[in-house]
Amino acid sequence: MERRDRAAVSARRREHQAERRELNQIPWRQPRNPYAPTEILSADQIESIHLASLRILEEIGVRILLPEAREIYAGAGADVDEGTQQVRFDRGLILGAMATVPPEFTLHARNPAHDVIMGGSWAAFATVGGAPSVSDIERGRRPGNFADYSDMLRLAQSLNVVHVLAGYAPEPIDVPVPVRHMVAMEAMIRLTDKAYFGFSLSRQRVLDNIEMIRIARGLTPARLDREASFYTVVNTNSPLQLDRPMLWGIIEMARANQVTCVTPFTLAGAMAPVTLAGALALQNAEALAGMALAQIVRPGSPLIYGGFTSNVDMRSGAPAFGTPEYIKAAQIGGQLARRYRVPYRSSNVNASNAPDAQSAYEGAMSIWGALTGHTNLLIHGVGWLEGGLCASYEKFIIDAEMLQIMAKYFEPEVIDDATLAIEAIREVGPGGHFFGSPHTLERYETAFYTPLLSDWRSFQQWEADGSVDATRRAHRIYQRMLAEYEAPALDPAIAEELGAFIAKRTEEGGAPIQ
Repeated sequence: MERRDRAAVSARRREHQAERRELNQIPWRQPRNPYAPTEILSADQIESIHLASLRILEEIGVRILLPEAREIYAGAGADVDEGTQQVRFDRGLILGAMATVPPEFTLHARNPAHDVIMGGSWAAFATVGGAPSVSDIERGRRPGNFADYSDMLRLAQSLNVVHVLAGYAPEPIDVPVPVRHMVAMEAMIRLTDKAYFGFSLSRQRVLDNIEMIRIARGLTPARLDREASFYTVVNTNSPLQLDRPMLWGIIEMARANQVTCVTPFTLAGAMAPVTLAGALALQNAEALAGMALAQIVRPGSPLIYGGFTSNVDMRSGAPAFGTPEYIKAAQIGGQLARRYRVPYRSSNVNASNAPDAQSAYEGAMSIWGALTGHTNLLIHGVGWLEGGLCASYEKFIIDAEMLQIMAKYFEPEVIDDATLAIEAIREVGPGGHFFGSPHTLERYETAFYTPLLSDWRSFQQWEADGSVDATRRAHRIYQRMLAEYEAPALDPAIAEELGAFIAKRTEEGGAPIQ
């Protein structure tokens, strides 16, 4: 009994020691990639994909399921077949539309300190979005709900390496559908002050969310029209189809001068050709068709070129991520986006069913492909699991560690007399060490990256401290972050106006399923 008591006391002591350790986060700042993008295709090869995309649009076209969108395309000179709903595009129409897309713009946050730049060499990391389930290693896997959605917003606010939000993580399915978009957006506004996201699921949902963002930022309609403050993702229904909710989103976001990220969901071997070149030609054609609509509606409205091409497991049909094909597609997608001078989106994705080694190495490969491809917006940056079907608390922290490492990797090296350290080398001399040298003592506290999650102690120290692996450490860190979370300030008058807007729209029936 005495031995068990001593063991329990030791365990509690180790937990308290762990709790006292500082959570090592890098400061909030938007990283800028100083390195040349990895370009694995030649300019001629990129041009071949571009020309193949134009042939697809001219000869085959895209099925457009919204009559209003077909009318807009027809007014711009596209060939519309109302019987098949197929729209074919002259290449001059497409290239003229793409010429008006801004190559760089600012996405404004509720807190101006959290504004981010889209385009150029800038990168912004976003949360997981759209997952129907949620998990942690203590409570297991469960359907998405508002409580977990709110907690993941708190984590997103608490993690400095998260720059923008990216949808519902997880989907709060316990909130009625007609008002879910408003309840979810209100929580996003109340619990975070970073750049916001809303789903394009119907015209009214988009309009409601745009008005809520205007209220949250305290803007006049005219100023909101000048400042991109909200973004959505439009997924094409690959192959070669755009459905009504996505088209409504493109149209209304363009009219409001807000940001649309057009992202074809082209999985090679399933919704796209099995060859990577064919899948990318299809991705490019679908992206161009969607972006052209936005520019026809409002030339100069902000857009992001979304790349999400990966492959499927040909034995089961299940999506695969972090594969060699995914890495190549992420890098080539960046080349295509730069071909049109448009900001680029990619993702940190994996197909693992647990926050384990597979989830980490597939995620690391996805991150590497995306960032060496010069993505400007990394969606699903933290928390993605199960091919997007689950948002994982532990994966939030595992991914945050990997993204912190990349953000530090982007910081340029200083080469000067002080860093070359010739006098320190002279002072220590042959056979000495640098631990106690003045050069080291002046710099040791900030010389190297300090991890949020990794444990660099010896085996004996790690074992004495409970042999806690990275997943369990991530579990403790996310729990501590939630315990220490502080909500960002929100003007009571803004909160009241938001509440009144939601009450009014709820009384009107919200936005029913269409």
